Amino acid sequence: MTTDTRVAGVLLAAGAGSRFGAPKALVEFGGERLVDRGVRLLRDGGCDPVVVVLGAAAADVPDVTVVHNPDWAGGMGSSLRVGLGALPASAQAVVIALVDQPLITPEAVRRLAGAFEAGAAVAVATYGDAPRNPVLIARAHFAEVVRMAEGDVGARPFLRAHPDLVTAVPCDDVGDPADIDVPADLRSLDGR
Repeated sequence: MTTDTRVAGVLLAAGAGSRFGAPKALVEFGGERLVDRGVRLLRDGGCDPVVVVLGAAAADVPDVTVVHNPDWAGGMGSSLRVGLGALPASAQAVVIALVDQPLITPEAVRRLAGAFEAGAAVAVATYGDAPRNPVLIARAHFAEVVRMAEGDVGARPFLRAHPDLVTAVPCDDVGDPADIDVPADLRSLDGR
């Protein structure tokens, strides 16, 4: 990234993991907590600063800004609002990642940042032509994303309302969007 382009990262990690049976932020995958893996994803992808949104569980996450979402039970939308609100004014864009997708790689984040540098206002990683995560959003759209982020859908209402803004960024060759919802998912992804 160029020195005048600041792409921050927000890791959404506040949920209780009700289907999993424990907060997924604290779950270990490949000998590493998912929250630490998510921070590494964003940091190695070039994001600075990185904000981690926690809620159901507290965790010591070094060298990042950790914010608590008091309304974490209300869903991902409230965590997205808290995370965006914690970003410094110097952040021109943000890459939003989810804590429960451990097979996404830093190259996917770098590709989103590259799309932003090339002029994209919104960039979405795609796998098999389907939009998934992570997602990059330019600061000019933060207010509308915050306004539309409700329940457990995060940025999806904004993305659906503005398909003309979305740049698809193919990431099939640099990651897998599989997520961990139940313990069986963790076992099936382990070793991949």
